Amino acid sequence: MRRMFIAVPVLLAVLTGCAGQGAPAPTVTVTTTAPPPATATPPPSQDADPSAPATTAVKACELLLKEDAETLATVPLEDGVESPPTSPGCRYTGPTDGPLAQVEIYLGDGAKKIYDIDRQLGHTFRPVSGAGEVAYAEDDAVFFRKATTWVAIRLVRLNDPAENRGPIEDLARKVAGRL
Repeated sequence: MRRMFIAVPVLLAVLTGCAGQGAPAPTVTVTTTAPPPATATPPPSQDADPSAPATTAVKACELLLKEDAETLATVPLEDGVESPPTSPGCRYTGPTDGPLAQVEIYLGDGAKKIYDIDRQLGHTFRPVSGAGEVAYAEDDAVFFRKATTWVAIRLVRLNDPAENRGPIEDLARKVAGRL
């Protein structure tokens, strides 16, 4: 055990010295294995369209209107706040004095990334009809692709997620109709 403590500083000193002499810096490759997707989730080949760009010129707050967000949240919300164009999205939040409510929409690569991460985490999805070529929902979120644009709509509330299933899927269809 004692040798390892001596070897590590020596190795670091050698590597640091090599990097300072014009030699390429050492690199480390880490390989991880993601857990398999939930059984209700389709394989990636059914979701992805690798030839299609994932960006859009539409403003997120124009796709998901404040009135629609308030209907989903069932409480009054503040005006929507647009995210920067590099990561298009819009967030409606409840008043600071409560009750807790937030509705978010993300477009393009960010929406697809949220969906991919949730799949990797093993979340269970159900198909959603009428909201684009690919559409799936989980508790308090729905993801769909229409043409080349991915969309994620998320709801934050302190209620039974089953109460939100129909309303969030209906909202996804409405937003898909605006694309």
